[in-house]
Amino acid sequence: MASLVISTVTATVTAKATTSTTPASRASSQDGIIGGANPSKYDPKNPIILFIIQTGIIIIFTRLLHFPLSKMRQPRVIAEIIGGILLGPSVFGRIPGFSDAIFPPASMPTLSLAANVGLVLFLFLVGLEVDLRLLIKNWRIALSVGAAGMALPFALGIGIAYGLYHQFRMESGLEPISFGTYALFVGVAMAITAFPVLCRILTELKLLQNPLGVVVLSAGIGNDVVGWVLLALCVALVNAGSGITALYVLLTAVGYVLFLVFAIRPAFLWILKRTGSIQNGPTQGVVALTVLLTFASAFFTGIIGVHPIFGAFLVGLICPHDGGFAIKLTEKIEDLVAVFFLPLYFALSGLSTNIGLLDTGITWGYVIGVISVAFVGKIVGGTLAARLNKMVWRESFTVGVLMSCKGLVELIVLNIGLSAKILSQRTFTIFVVMALITTFATTPLVSFLYPPWYQKKLTAWKRGEIDWDGNRLVSDSGSTDGPLEKTDSGEIRRLLVYLRLDSLPSLFTFMNLLGPDRASNSVNKLHPRKPSYPGSGDQTPLLGKPLRVHGLRMFELTERLSSVMSEADVDDCSTKDPVVNAFHTFGQLSNVATSGKVQCVPPNSFAETLHSSAAEYGSDLVLLPWSEAGTLSDCNSSGPLNDQLGQGTHSDFVKDFLADAPCNAAVLVNNGFGGKAKEVSRPKLQITPTEASLPATEHLATMPIENRSHHIFFPFSGGADDRVALRFVLRLARNSNVTATVIFVKHETIPTEDDIKPAEPASGAPNFKEGVNVVAESVNSSISPSDRDLTFFTTMRDSLPVELASRVSFELADASTDIITRAKADFEVCTNNAGNLFVAGRSNGSIPAKISTIAPEVRTTLGPLAAAALEAKIGASVLVVKAAGRGLEM
Repeated sequence: MASLVISTVTATVTAKATTSTTPASRASSQDGIIGGANPSKYDPKNPIILFIIQTGIIIIFTRLLHFPLSKMRQPRVIAEIIGGILLGPSVFGRIPGFSDAIFPPASMPTLSLAANVGLVLFLFLVGLEVDLRLLIKNWRIALSVGAAGMALPFALGIGIAYGLYHQFRMESGLEPISFGTYALFVGVAMAITAFPVLCRILTELKLLQNPLGVVVLSAGIGNDVVGWVLLALCVALVNAGSGITALYVLLTAVGYVLFLVFAIRPAFLWILKRTGSIQNGPTQGVVALTVLLTFASAFFTGIIGVHPIFGAFLVGLICPHDGGFAIKLTEKIEDLVAVFFLPLYFALSGLSTNIGLLDTGITWGYVIGVISVAFVGKIVGGTLAARLNKMVWRESFTVGVLMSCKGLVELIVLNIGLSAKILSQRTFTIFVVMALITTFATTPLVSFLYPPWYQKKLTAWKRGEIDWDGNRLVSDSGSTDGPLEKTDSGEIRRLLVYLRLDSLPSLFTFMNLLGPDRASNSVNKLHPRKPSYPGSGDQTPLLGKPLRVHGLRMFELTERLSSVMSEADVDDCSTKDPVVNAFHTFGQLSNVATSGKVQCVPPNSFAETLHSSAAEYGSDLVLLPWSEAGTLSDCNSSGPLNDQLGQGTHSDFVKDFLADAPCNAAVLVNNGFGGKAKEVSRPKLQITPTEASLPATEHLATMPIENRSHHIFFPFSGGADDRVALRFVLRLARNSNVTATVIFVKHETIPTEDDIKPAEPASGAPNFKEGVNVVAESVNSSISPSDRDLTFFTTMRDSLPVELASRVSFELADASTDIITRAKADFEVCTNNAGNLFVAGRSNGSIPAKISTIAPEVRTTLGPLAAAALEAKIGASVLVVKAAGRGLEM
């Protein structure tokens, strides 16, 4: 009995001990790395840890790979595919234990799920990017180029599919499908064009707005839509158990497309209009509705036997592009998809690629054959179709090369074939190599076939300006002036301005001063119903040739899909941009002919784009406002002036432009030029014991400017920049609201009144144009530079028109004169006006000054004299003038 009791107690204690230790053992598994656990070991109950490690390695590795590849102008998808191949069994997978530790087979479903969620969202963005309006507008050439660019590679793909089918169909793990279905899939893989990558390549090569780019983009849209339809048919045939089932799947898919177009789309548009999402951008509720609609559509196409990405693509197609809705919606979604999800998907493709399987001669023979078919079919088909549309041969070859780009869309097609067990891993690897090579070769081939110099020649030839050998047939605007005569002319017929939101007041002021003077051209208006109403003759007469001003507004073009879409829709942006519209309106009110354009440009191409625009429009002068924030964006800055002169992207842009300016240029650092409102102190908060303390709510009105005059101060010390600056000062002084002080500063030998003798006019009274002709003769003569500057100054002074003599003062100064102090004295007597201006030639170094707060980079960009004026805070805007095509010294 005693022994029974002892055994019972012992069993009870043992059971309790066992029970008490069980939770402890479960808790120990949650201790993590502190408890000695291996965080990289895959746990199906907690897969997030290894998933974070995998995504971190993939994203970092592909970003590092993209850095050198971007220097070769390759799209990011190349780095993502190569990164996946390197991380897969081809390279890193050969390291013992690497794949089992980082990419164990048990963890791949989690990685694949995240990648496919991103793929669904990405295909929605692809559909959103497809603007069917462009296809409808250019349907003839898009139909011919797209059809030929698909038919020939599709036919050749069926031909090589015969060999692939009989050579590799016996490999394990494949579905028993017919040759017809297999040939359809291979034909689609050969015929498809990567529309998203094509957009990025066209944007990178600045061809998106080129006629060639429009043709390729239109054909690519049609190619993309037809390709996805054929792919959906192919997947339906693979998934269907019989032919009649495949027919039912196809009919269901067609019915669903009609349901989306005629039922869902009108209701969706009604919701967008009710919420104001088209005009003001999508609300958070509309974004949620769109994402839910995307996944619902993907769900439906997935359960009927068509791949889910087809449903997501359809929802993107039915979204409107009016009011920039598609662009704004893309901005809400694209970053997470592009940065996180897509690298996972394409790296997953690389992980499924095993280059080691290409281990036989026959396999490499098919690699070469597939690559040849992809190139020949696309290039020949696209080239012949473009040639039939009256494009020249070289231009047609470029169209064919661009249509051969496969990119990420090809990878999506191949992954569908791999998951549907149409392709074995060996044939999948063959096609991945083909996709890499065709995508990698597109940019270099297009750069070789269609370089910028050839684009300019072709454009001029099509306009009838030159013959095919480059000989000019007509002169520009009927003018026979050469580059030197045009540079040395004081007239400004065509002005190019860089439009910025924060610089509009100063730009408008310059347009007003350079335009017709209303004070001398005003006429009385008559009532339109009076008998003497002169009809069209009551307009203000314009004296001489009118000023033409072209405004160029540039936005930073990034890798974002929305940025590329904005560039593709740039014509619509140019007509709706508020800055460009304000520019047009002011031009009409000021009797100035204006034209405006919006361009999306990579940050490192701002200067090059401005160069091209100046050459294209034959500009006499480029007016470049300095950024108030030091950046290329339009954001305003309320800091002090010196804070706005730090080093930044805008300073680099201005420096690059001035280094090789195709015409005369002027850079304005604004400080109230144009009547900027003075700072007004607002009433302080009133505190009383009996009344509520409320802030002042009355808005202080900006009063009209009573004194609309401007005063200009310009120190002249010689050189090409100063001569151009003096002509520009006298051009501004033609306006009756402008007064100017021009001081001659010479350091070698101080001229006296006897040295500066009046120049004899050619005939009659002196005038400005005669002075310019005399100066042009002196510039082309062999006299010394110092005598040339002296002669120039004398001639310009003595040929001054009578109406300008009362408003322009020519003075002399010696080396001891403090020009900055002298300028301040001038501006102090010209207060409460519409703004003063200090003009400086960029190469003018007559003011040695110690610059303490202004960055050396800014001093180099604007020149020493302008830097000294900005350092001294002279109370005026500073205009830096640079002569065309000349360095700091003549």
